[in-house]
Amino acid sequence: MNYRVEVCIDNLESLHNAIAGGASRIELCSALTLGGLTPSFGLMKKARQLSDIAIYAMIRPRQGDFVFDQDDTEAMLLDIEAAAEAGLDGVVLGALTPSGDVDLDLMQQLCERAKLYELGITFHRAIDQCRDWSHALEQVIALGCERILSSGQAENVELGRNTLRAMVKQADGRISIMAGAGLTVDNAVEVVRHSGAREVHLSGKTTRPSKMQISNYSAKMGENSLDDMQIPVTNPGAIEKVVKALSS
Repeated sequence: MNYRVEVCIDNLESLHNAIAGGASRIELCSALTLGGLTPSFGLMKKARQLSDIAIYAMIRPRQGDFVFDQDDTEAMLLDIEAAAEAGLDGVVLGALTPSGDVDLDLMQQLCERAKLYELGITFHRAIDQCRDWSHALEQVIALGCERILSSGQAENVELGRNTLRAMVKQADGRISIMAGAGLTVDNAVEVVRHSGAREVHLSGKTTRPSKMQISNYSAKMGENSLDDMQIPVTNPGAIEKVVKALSS
């Protein structure tokens, strides 16, 4: 059985590593530590130049929930156009109402803009914050999205595998359910066997030491808990192991 392995990255070094590991598709983001935000136009453009596999850009203008205002909406529409201009293959979207339903008005705007530029559409883990995933799944199908990324409304795919299985059953081939969040070589095979998902999503993250020879360690560039001298990158070996495990 063929499986597709999507790797989420937020830098070009990780792009090379994901491709080397055998990734089927790239989810291109910035700020993966925040769950992934919209990448810059330069990152999108350069990633396209470097990669011959499909690249989908995250369209998420800020961290936090998926309830967006008009300014956010206009920014997201422009970012979709930027992804198309950069030559990417698709976008990753998700918007909710304050009551936890899919924001159909906003999603229709975003999906129409993506389709105008012939971009594929993934509905991301906003579904994991929906009050009724089953109803949301039908709405996402009606919007014409290709796939839904989900942990099964749980902290990780292992804990959510029963819900993922129910999602796959309800989808019945009308949309792909992609399992993601906490997916590793240790659980990938069991998750797909149990759930029936044919696509998986992971970052395969590790870190490498900074190349700085001199550094002022007291001058933090962000959260105090983050070590600026450790650079987060995708581990090609971790991706390769998942690809091989699902191919065996």
